[in-house]
Amino acid sequence: MKHLISLLFMFAFYTSSFAQTYEVGGFIGGANYIGDVGSTSYINPNSLVAGAMAKWNTSERYAFRLSLLYAEINADDSESSDVRRQQRGYSFSNNIAEASLGIEFNYWDFDLTRADGEQQSTPYIYTGITYFNSKHHYLSANPPTGALQPQGDNWAFAVPVILGYKQTLSKNVIAGIEFGARYTFTDNIDGSTPSELLGRRDPPREFGNRNTNDWYIFSGISLTFTFGKKPCYCHLN
Repeated sequence: MKHLISLLFMFAFYTSSFAQTYEVGGFIGGANYIGDVGSTSYINPNSLVAGAMAKWNTSERYAFRLSLLYAEINADDSESSDVRRQQRGYSFSNNIAEASLGIEFNYWDFDLTRADGEQQSTPYIYTGITYFNSKHHYLSANPPTGALQPQGDNWAFAVPVILGYKQTLSKNVIAGIEFGARYTFTDNIDGSTPSELLGRRDPPREFGNRNTNDWYIFSGISLTFTFGKKPCYCHLN
């Protein structure tokens, strides 16, 4: 994590001598969770995610990106294909508010300086550092009668891996579509690991796989507007 942060700042200072093009806009789509409750489908949006993003294009291939997103995630064992989960019958809802900072890499040149007005498009990948807030959950009673209930704030880091495709709609408007997984550093978004809340183990109220952390998925579309001085993508010999 420390090495990734250092790399981001080193890259920022290296490119600071060039003029930049900035983007700001919004993101909207669907969210789903992958963990010890509910469906195990990887992309299965069942709730809304929305927020804002900003980008700082430093070259035809790279852009720094900041996003602020909010979603409510829901999971229900009745929607699982696993018979054991169906019989168990747990369910929960949780809110996720995340801030993410990282680098977006374009697979093809995405040159916003073109004067001929030709459309630009490229697939891209994004990764960086995500910090998010959700709620700890805890079984109200020992199985099989317990229900999952929110118990307090859960602040944690996550690593985003996002694949997308973007295209210019006009000189100053860019649209994109993306699918993004967040691997979190918590296993208690769903209440399966109460030790994160209590500071001690509580085996009767633990469930699921204690060796895997929770994931959540945001998939959707973005619309950003460019402004600022066009960048000088200088190619040094």
